[in-house]
Amino acid sequence: QVQLVESGGGLVQPGGSLRLSCTASGVAGFASYVLRWYRQTPEKERELVAAISSIYASTDYADSVLGRFTISRDDPKKTVSLQMNSLKPDDTAVYYCNMRSTSGRNYWGQGTSVTVSS
Repeated sequence: QVQLVESGGGLVQPGGSLRLSCTASGVAGFASYVLRWYRQTPEKERELVAAISSIYASTDYADSVLGRFTISRDDPKKTVSLQMNSLKPDDTAVYYCNMRSTSGRNYWGQGTSVTVSS
């Protein structure tokens, strides 16, 4: 049974920082998966925030977070993280981690809530 457990969400003031983490269990070959963070609000569809590839750990970001967020992976620990700096109220959402293999295996975490408000 593959499980992804996110942590690190919470309430932060505008301009502040948070670090989200997502740890996988029950999965073999973690290093071969592409890892992504998505976010969703009641008003919007789920949005891709950041992605990191396997092997070379190439990264990609949504324009709205470029320069403020950093995605990273630690394959021995089966963890993907999202460092979020200079947070804005528009970053308020539930954040989900996702891992997907080239063979089509696709797993989601349960989500962690981030609220940016003064």
